[in-house]
Amino acid sequence: MWNAAIGDALVKLKQNIVKHPGKLPHIIEGQRYEWGENNDWIEGFYIGMMWLAYEYGQDTFYKESAEDYLTNFEERLEQHVALDHHDIGFLYSLSAVAEWRVTGNEAARQVALKAAETLLKRWRPQIGIIQAWGLEDDPENGGRMIIDCLLNLPLLFWAYEQTQDQRYYDVAMRHALISQKFLVRGDGSSYHTFYFDRANGNAIRGGTHQGYEDGSTWTRGQAWGIYGFALAYRYTKHDAFLDTSKRLAKYFIEHMPEDDVVYWDFDVPVEAGTPRDSSASAITACGLLELLELTSEDDSSRQMFADALDRTMRALVEKYATTDIPAAEGLLKHGSYHVRGDRAPDDYMIWGDYFYLEALVRLEKGIKGYWYVK
Repeated sequence: MWNAAIGDALVKLKQNIVKHPGKLPHIIEGQRYEWGENNDWIEGFYIGMMWLAYEYGQDTFYKESAEDYLTNFEERLEQHVALDHHDIGFLYSLSAVAEWRVTGNEAARQVALKAAETLLKRWRPQIGIIQAWGLEDDPENGGRMIIDCLLNLPLLFWAYEQTQDQRYYDVAMRHALISQKFLVRGDGSSYHTFYFDRANGNAIRGGTHQGYEDGSTWTRGQAWGIYGFALAYRYTKHDAFLDTSKRLAKYFIEHMPEDDVVYWDFDVPVEAGTPRDSSASAITACGLLELLELTSEDDSSRQMFADALDRTMRALVEKYATTDIPAAEGLLKHGSYHVRGDRAPDDYMIWGDYFYLEALVRLEKGIKGYWYVK
C-alpha cells in the first residue's frame, strides 16, 4: 500500500515541477495551487518533497530540481523578503539543511546557518520566547508565541551542532520549555498561541489564531506539538519533552473521529460539511513515527501509537489521497488552512503533502525528514 501511494505522489510531484518550472506553490481555493514567488512561509515543504523523492528512488531529476532553488532561498534571506515571522525553520530546514544533509554541499550549509541567525533575531529575552509574527513593538503580537514554532527549533539545534555556538541551543531550549509550560494544558490539549506582557514577560492568556475559539484545541496545533516536542527531546534528551509529546499524542488519538482523519478543531461542533484537516493527521503520523522510535519496547503507550499510526495512514491513503485524480497538484484532499478566517477551508495544503510523503517513505524505507541528523 505504501509503495503504490509513494509512486503516485512522485508522479504528481514531477508533474508539478515540469509544469511550473522555477515556481513555488501557494494555498488557494479550488482544489489546486497557485504558483508564484518565494514570499510565503510554506515554500520549503515543496523543496523538502523533492529531497524525499530523491532519497527514495535516487532519481537525479528531483535532486537537480531541488538544488536549482538554493540561490532563490539565499537571495530571499539577503533581501529579507517577507521574513517577519517565526517560520524560518519551515523554509530552510527543508531546503538548505536538507540539501546539506543529502549532498554535503557547503554552500547549502552556509545558507542554513544564515537562516538560523535570522531566526535568532525573533528572540525576545525579556519573555523567553521566539516571537511568532510582526515586529518587536507590535502591540498585538509583540509578546505572542505559537505552538507551530516547535518545528522551527530544529534549525537552531542543528546550528548549535554545527557551530557549538551556545546561543542557538539556549534559545531553542528556553523556547521549548516556555512552550511546554504555557501552551500545553493539564489534560494534554493545547493552546494555539499564548500572550505575554512585552515589558515584563508576565503571562497574560492563551488564545488562538486559526482554531475554533481561544479555549479550543486546533488539531494542527496539537499535531505540531506532538512532533515538535518529540524532536526537542531528540536534541536535548530532556525527558519532560518526550512525556509532553506522548500526552499530546494520547489526547489526539482519543479524540480521533470514526474515519480516523481529524476535523479542523477538536472542539468545533461537527455537522454535515464541517471541514477536516488531513494535514493535521499527516503531521501527527510523522510525530507518531518519531515517538515509536524514541520509546522503549516495554512502554505501555507503544501499541496505542502504532495502532493510531496504522489507522491514520490507511485512512489517508485509502480515502484522502488524490490517487483517483491523476492530474491533481496536491496529494491529499480535505486539508484546511484557516477555517475561521474562511481561507481555503477544504483544499490542498503543501505541508500536508510534505508530511504525508515523509510518513510514507519512512514507513516504506526508513527515510526520515530533515529535522535532525540521521
